[in-house]
Amino acid sequence: METIKRETHIIDADGKSLGRLAVEVSILLRGKNKPNFEAYKEMGDIVIIKNVEKIKYTGNKLENKNYFHFTGYLGNMKQATLKEFLARRGPKEVLRKAIMGMLPKNKLRAVQIKRLKFE
Repeated sequence: METIKRETHIIDADGKSLGRLAVEVSILLRGKNKPNFEAYKEMGDIVIIKNVEKIKYTGNKLENKNYFHFTGYLGNMKQATLKEFLARRGPKEVLRKAIMGMLPKNKLRAVQIKRLKFE
């Protein structure tokens, strides 16, 4: 069985747009930048993100982008705009949620998102 060599990538989020940064991080977390990538294997790298507070939100995303949460009870679909979500949860959670949407929706996602760190 081969051992996986994990590198540590430090990314500065200062002035980068939310979606483009999330794509870059999700590729590193999955390991798609490696020549021996296989979708069913867990071979991604460790990613550390600095200056998360300085992410750029382009267009009218602060007012128009919505985040939904369903509590499980009838009629309890919660909704918040990006501005409200930032105020309540912070920019780290906004970026984490964007990256989670770009990772595969299976058992690998929980393992891959654990290698995402914030400074």
